Amino acid sequence: MRQATVYIDREALQYNLNRVKQLAPTAKIVSMVKANAYGHGVKDCLAALQDSDAFGVACLQEALEIRELGFQQPITLIEGIFSADEMQIAIDHEIECLVHHQQQLDWLRAHKDAYIAKNLKVWVKLNSGMNRLGFKVTEIIDVIHTLKAEGFTCVLVMHFANADADNHPLNDQQRAQFLQVKEACAPIMASCCNSAAIYKWPELNFDFVRPGIMLYGASPFADKTIHDLDLKPVMTFTAEIIALNTIQAGESVGYGSTFVADNDIELAIVSIGYGDGYPRAFPKQNYVSINGQQAPLIGRVAMDMIAIDTTGLNVQIGAKVELWGKTRLVDDVAETNGTIGYELLCRLSARPVRKTN
Repeated sequence: MRQATVYIDREALQYNLNRVKQLAPTAKIVSMVKANAYGHGVKDCLAALQDSDAFGVACLQEALEIRELGFQQPITLIEGIFSADEMQIAIDHEIECLVHHQQQLDWLRAHKDAYIAKNLKVWVKLNSGMNRLGFKVTEIIDVIHTLKAEGFTCVLVMHFANADADNHPLNDQQRAQFLQVKEACAPIMASCCNSAAIYKWPELNFDFVRPGIMLYGASPFADKTIHDLDLKPVMTFTAEIIALNTIQAGESVGYGSTFVADNDIELAIVSIGYGDGYPRAFPKQNYVSINGQQAPLIGRVAMDMIAIDTTGLNVQIGAKVELWGKTRLVDDVAETNGTIGYELLCRLSARPVRKTN
């Protein structure tokens, strides 16, 4: 049987959740489990995250899956509902909605009595410079005052565009606008910290923090590793060597014959490829790990296989290869491929076998 495997370490997930509690001890934690728990498998992760105060998802379908799995924690739709008919479904399943435009407000207010009767909070999104979703400062204050006057419990929410960047001028602008609205709408609960902001601005943790990538043991910062942040990798992605070859100087490997050996090489073929979600393009030299030793990829990544240089490593068919995990960090693989760890984790296919500790 093909042995491409994704291992999920739930103890590491719990450890990372406890790191959030240490960093934001007075805030409630909305654990982000959207996109199938960042590719880790929401079914495999929820039990390890059950000490969260709430869960955050992108759409109603994701929220309903959590309810079907039996978890009763509050859930927030961080993009709100997408159509009028979703509002009643959200209310019936006690799912809280974010609002970021007038039509969502109309749908909410049409169900005011039922929404308030369920003690559901309304998350009102400020667009302070991210320019994706939300009300501008000039309109959000009136929106919140109106909702509060009608009996809704509101949470002011914002998302930093550059929380991972030091000294970016937009950070100060977003922070100032958020505090301005918070003061104008007081008393009001507030939430603006994602993973990077939890580390950088503890004074902004307020009532709710929204950790995402840090829970899964990847770094929200380009210049800090998970070891710097005291986090543990949750996913280990492995495959096995299925063939061994020796090629001579001048011979090529793989599609397009893009790699030509300068000298004789011991070569191993590993049963993994972009059909499993392993990245194909690498502008820098990419590596895998075998027994803690690095082995470079050579040639193009194919749909089902990669080639690695195992010269001097004395490997055997069936040897396990770590594509990313505890030795070869997913952030390092992402950087080599010109992307971010979020993308690699989220785009894994369903083909690798999944196992939990």
